[in-house]
Amino acid sequence: MAEGPRDDSRDADAARLRELENRLSRLTEKPEANMPMAGYDKAHVAWRMVTEIVTGILMGAGIGYGLDWLFGTLPVMLILFIMIGFVAGIKVMMRTAAELGRTSGPAPGTDKRD
Repeated sequence: MAEGPRDDSRDADAARLRELENRLSRLTEKPEANMPMAGYDKAHVAWRMVTEIVTGILMGAGIGYGLDWLFGTLPVMLILFIMIGFVAGIKVMMRTAAELGRTSGPAPGTDKRD
C-alpha cells in the first residue's frame, strides 16, 4: 500500500507556506483607514444596504400579517406595515450612507481643546 507523506515533509511544507504568507503580507498594500468604512469594498457596502432595506420590508410584512391574522383585517395592516418597514429600511440605509461619508476624528460638536 502507498504511504502518505511523512511528518517531516509536512512540517517543511507548513514552514514554507508560512514564509510565503509572511512575504505576501509584507508586499501587500494596506488600505488607508481615514474613514470609518475604508476597509470595506463597495460591493460589501452595497450588499449591506440591500440587506437593510429587505430586512425592514420583511419585518414589516411579518408584523403586519401577524396583526392582520390577530384582528382579522387581512390586507390593511400588512400593507401599512410593509410601508413602515420600507421607510425604516430607507432610514437605516441613509444612516449607513452617512457613515461612509464621515471622516475619522472627533465627533461633530465636540471640542478637544481644554
